[in-house]
Amino acid sequence: MATLTQRAQEARKFAHLTFELRDLLRQFLQKKFKENNIDVTYEMQQVMACLWRTDGVRQQDLADRTLKDKASLTGLINNLAKRKLVKRVEDPDDKRSKLIFLTASGKKLGKEIEPWLEEMYSMVCDNVDINAISKCMEVVQRMVDNIRHE
Repeated sequence: MATLTQRAQEARKFAHLTFELRDLLRQFLQKKFKENNIDVTYEMQQVMACLWRTDGVRQQDLADRTLKDKASLTGLINNLAKRKLVKRVEDPDDKRSKLIFLTASGKKLGKEIEPWLEEMYSMVCDNVDINAISKCMEVVQRMVDNIRHE
């Protein structure tokens, strides 16, 4: 196997660290869910987080925002609907499309989870300068753009 350039090696380490951070965020929330008997997965929470920001979203928009394929998202929405956390409503502008809305229980769950998200992201950012975070986001966005345009 050919050896990677130093730049490629650093990019690989960076990607690995980002995956590790994502896994740790997932574990943090899953632990909170388990401790509080909340029957949702991290993936379900990702869908709901989009709805907590903007309720009444087309399923395709949710797929784009959560980076999930439509089939996976359909399963997540079905599971959330079974738990009475979301509901599907016919889109008045496109009868073939459904809008996904939070139920009262889904909104209540958002209020319950919000302090944990604040705790988690505060912990993650402890001793990290906000300008460094902004710079990292610029770098990651550039990397995303590079691979998207390939």
